[in-house]
Amino acid sequence: MLTLTLAAAALAFATASASADSMKITIATEGAYAPFNFVADDGSLQGFDVDIAKALCAKIKAECTIIKQDWDGMIPGLLAKKYDAIVASMSITAERKQKIDFTGKYYNTPAVIVARKDSAIKIGADGHIDPASMKGLKIGAQRATIHENFARANFPGAEVVVYDTADNANLDLMSGRLDARIDDILALESGVLKQDGGADYQIFGKGWTGGILGDGAGIGVRKEDTKLRDALSQAILDIRADGTYKKINDKYFNFDVYGD
Repeated sequence: MLTLTLAAAALAFATASASADSMKITIATEGAYAPFNFVADDGSLQGFDVDIAKALCAKIKAECTIIKQDWDGMIPGLLAKKYDAIVASMSITAERKQKIDFTGKYYNTPAVIVARKDSAIKIGADGHIDPASMKGLKIGAQRATIHENFARANFPGAEVVVYDTADNANLDLMSGRLDARIDDILALESGVLKQDGGADYQIFGKGWTGGILGDGAGIGVRKEDTKLRDALSQAILDIRADGTYKKINDKYFNFDVYGD
């Protein structure tokens, strides 16, 4: 009887330990995509993505560690089990879903083109940029992003110049080495329009969503981690419902970035 009791206790302890271990999650973000994720002056990771990640961890009662990962290595690092989830403004696309899985979206904002106000870019009758007016222009995009793919698909007459980070692309735009930048509207507002000299630049035409740009930003997980995916998907809905999402949203933006 004593042996059985001890065995049961050992099993309960092992089960509890396994459960505790399963609630320790490592999350990767880029740290170079303000205002969504960036490195603060004190070296800490900050931004909308980071705050959302922390809120979701609290909701599912997980002990989370958030680490910095370069964009190019984001999916390979997840597959190599360097971390358990990606919260880095990664759009949910069919191409990426061939390799990893995603939660539901946690925001969805449009892609836009920003250029100098005196640019020769023309707007068509539909309110979007006339692709013909982009011919011969250099458009900067971050490498391996939906924005690079969109520019190549929609502006075949332009030269798409790719960068390791959005910050480096912004610097080249504002120093005259690029004619235009394509990126998320909020990233370009923060990285170009609100910077010194940003008054010389503007957004051209309407923004784009859907299609090759995906279904909004979701949290990337490995395909086998269905329980984590489902828990985080539900947590996104929960923080939307309890007001936590709005508090985080309003810290960075003046409209609801969750989208329709």
